[in-house]
Order: sequence, then structure tokens, then C-alpha cells
Amino acid sequence: MRREAAKKRILVMRYRFIGDTILTVPFLRNLRRAEPDAWIAWLVAPDSSDVVKGIPYIDELIYWDPTTTHADCRNAHRSLGDKLSFVRELRSMCFDKAYVLKRSLSSAIIAFLSGARERIGFNTEGRGIFLTRRVVYRRDRHEVMNFLEVLKADGIAVTDDYLEAWLTDDERAFADEFLARQGVAAGEPLVAIHPFAANQIRAWHEENFAAVANEIQRRYSARIIVFGGPRDQDLGRLLAEAIVPEPVMAVGTTSLRQTMALLARCSLLVCNDSGIMHVGAALNIPLVALFGPQSPVKFGPWGDKCQVVYKGFPCSPCKQKFFQECDPSPRMKPACMEDISVTGVLDAIAKCEGDLLRVG
Repeated sequence: MRREAAKKRILVMRYRFIGDTILTVPFLRNLRRAEPDAWIAWLVAPDSSDVVKGIPYIDELIYWDPTTTHADCRNAHRSLGDKLSFVRELRSMCFDKAYVLKRSLSSAIIAFLSGARERIGFNTEGRGIFLTRRVVYRRDRHEVMNFLEVLKADGIAVTDDYLEAWLTDDERAFADEFLARQGVAAGEPLVAIHPFAANQIRAWHEENFAAVANEIQRRYSARIIVFGGPRDQDLGRLLAEAIVPEPVMAVGTTSLRQTMALLARCSLLVCNDSGIMHVGAALNIPLVALFGPQSPVKFGPWGDKCQVVYKGFPCSPCKQKFFQECDPSPRMKPACMEDISVTGVLDAIAKCEGDLLRVG
């Protein structure tokens, strides 16, 4: 077994959100290339780890699940006793090295308590004392490049930076069957719309998404599919009524893996800044992403087929304590999102015509 023969035991720490999880894949691929015989474990959150199911660059996923208000969690490590038990288990794994890609103080403390002799990570939040090698974190650089900079600081060569995702034959078969039941023919162009966000205030207005979807159906011979989670179902029903012809709805009815399989079948994704945006980029789907409060410099979609529609205001990026730094629009949206026009988004979509959409 690789674990028994390992020359080195390495822990990679980057947990929480779906997007952050996906953006760690280039780091892991380059690390595995440099350390082919090492036993590599990845500390992840259980709810976001499904997005990298099938990744070939690691030997084990270790689930860290403390209570948080910033992301979905199962509270497996809620109490102090739970946390101490987790640290003891981590320490028993005898790591030689830990890469701390999470920027919180607590993650550096966990790395220190793990007993790893080498601990490399970002010198943020006063946590440098717990690291053996400190790396400058740059807010003017994309997160993928920040992660890869940690490898470079450790003397490891970086040869590529693309995203990846993996689907099984069964998952692809599910997508084919799901779409067939909705009357979508094999090979028929399908355009995905994801009009939701974890905080809906930061999303482009749903009326605008409906207008874009209707214009796509008018201009192109393509069907619309709307993606969203269980909490988006009420708003999803309103969108289903506003989009004509009625779209295929996958709002709150498909798992993350099923959503990925359906998304892989799409010719184009139009979306807010969200985890689904990063999933689309990892699947190498042409996409148009709409940004407002958050800067696309750090967390924009990563890939050659990705476009961003963004109106950089003097207050951008904001702290997302909405309407403390700016006044709301009549539709209760920040100005940076309201300033994005339907025409501007359609212009971005038009750049994707080529091989993506058949003109009707």
C-alpha cells in the first residue's frame, strides 16, 4: 500500500466552501507530481468535499466539521471535547509536513497541534508563530495563484494551474436520463442559469436573469436549465413562470454530484459569483459570471473559457455588510449589481456563440 511505503506524510488544509475546495485542485496536482510516493491527506469540510469526488492526487480525505455560520456544516466537531478528540486523532497520523492554505488563526493552531514538523502557510491573522515557513498572502492575486505560491515557497516546481472535476459513468447516465424526461434531445444545446447566491442581496436581480433567459431562447436554438439549492425553490418557481418557454428546473431537486453531471451537459453557464460558478469552470464550460460586491481578481472564475461582467465601483470590493457603505436600489440591490445591464450580459454571451450555440 502507498501509505505503508510512504517516504513522507503530508497534510493539506483547505476546508469550508465548494469554490475554495475546487480552487485547491491545482495545488494538489502539482504537489502529487513533486511527491509521487508521499501519503497525502486533505483536510476538508464534509459538505463541500463531494465536489472533488474521484480526485486522484490524494490518499485520504479527513473531515473537519466545526460549527460555523459562514457555510453549511453538520456540527460533527461542535464541542471542545469533539475538537480535542479530532486533534488527538490528527496527531496520531504523524505528519511530516502541513500546508496551511486556510488563512485563519485556528487552522494554523490545528497544524501546530498536529505535530507536523514543517508547517507552511500564509502569514495572516498573526498566526506566523505557529508556522515554520511564512508566505505573503496577496489580495491582488487570484486564490489559485496564492495557493501555488505556497508550493513555490517550499521549493516545489509549479508546471500548470488548470482546474479539474471528475464524473462517473453513472452520473453522466443520470444526466442523460433526467434531460430525456424533460424532453431535451441528445446533443440539443442547453444553457444553464444559476441566478442564486448564498446571500441573495449580492445576486443580480432575478428579473434580469429571466430577461436574459428569454432572449437566449429567442436568439438561439437552446433550452434553458435553472440550477439552485433547496433554499432557492420559492424564487425558482417565480423564475419558472417568468421564463418562456418554461425552462428545465433543477432547483433543490438534485444533489451536488447530479448538478455537476447536468452542468457538464451544458454549452454555457450564466451565473452569479457562487460555488456553481467554480464548478462550471472546473468542468471547462464556457461561462459568464456577474460580479458586484466581491472582486473577481481573487475569486473570479478560473479558466480560458470564463468571462466576467463587473462594474468596479470605488467602494469595491466591499465588506458585504450591505447598505452600510452604499444605499440600496428600489429593488434592494447594491448599485454595483444594478449597474450591470441585461444588454451587457447578452453582449458577453454573444462572444460565446461560435461553437457554443447554434444560431436560430
